Amino acid sequence: MGKKISQEEIMQLLDKLYSQSVEGIAQVSPPVDKLANDYLQKAENVDAAAKKLIAYQVAKCTTSGFLTGLGGLITLPVAIPANVGSVMYVQMRMIACLAYMGGYDTSSDQVQTLVYACLAGISIDQILKNVGIQFGTKFTMAMVKKIPGTVLTKINQKVGFRFLTKFGSKGLINLGKAVPIVGGVIGGGFDFTETKIIATRAYKMFIQGDLGVLSSNDDESVEIVEDIEVAGNS
Repeated sequence: MGKKISQEEIMQLLDKLYSQSVEGIAQVSPPVDKLANDYLQKAENVDAAAKKLIAYQVAKCTTSGFLTGLGGLITLPVAIPANVGSVMYVQMRMIACLAYMGGYDTSSDQVQTLVYACLAGISIDQILKNVGIQFGTKFTMAMVKKIPGTVLTKINQKVGFRFLTKFGSKGLINLGKAVPIVGGVIGGGFDFTETKIIATRAYKMFIQGDLGVLSSNDDESVEIVEDIEVAGNS
């Protein structure tokens, strides 16, 4: 646990989590397109489906039974606590599913990088402005397709640096302690509070087309996941 994780290992971790998020895990989680379509078919519109998905996924991050079982099935290239890997998997899968619901191609490098940025909560406004993508306009798949590989590399570097501060030698130990399983429920505010923040970020970004959410702070309310009946699929 005291071993310092490199930025390259962090990106390997994110790539593996993304692959498992999109493709699913046999007998545990269906592919993200199936998950999204299940919600879309049962809801009156995309917005309602997205909110129900969020409610269920946020609730999942407080369920130790699910997370501990999932931890044994997720194979990761970096040795991080199983509960931490499980929470990251649920969070990334939720973002990817919202991206799919919003009409984005989850198999594209651009969407994958934006999912990472959403998970990390990094500001990418200046990077995108440099290639002509302006904030204040509705974000679309057409804009996403225009993001060049050099820009994706810069965004991924920012993502890596953000997670280095979390998964540094000291940070990883603290993170592991932040989500201990106590009395059948994962303790600490890390999983529930952070997942709600990430959910709001992903909802605004991929459902509402508000890319500016990545350049603002996360202190605002997360009303989109309040008072929603928890129902849905894995």
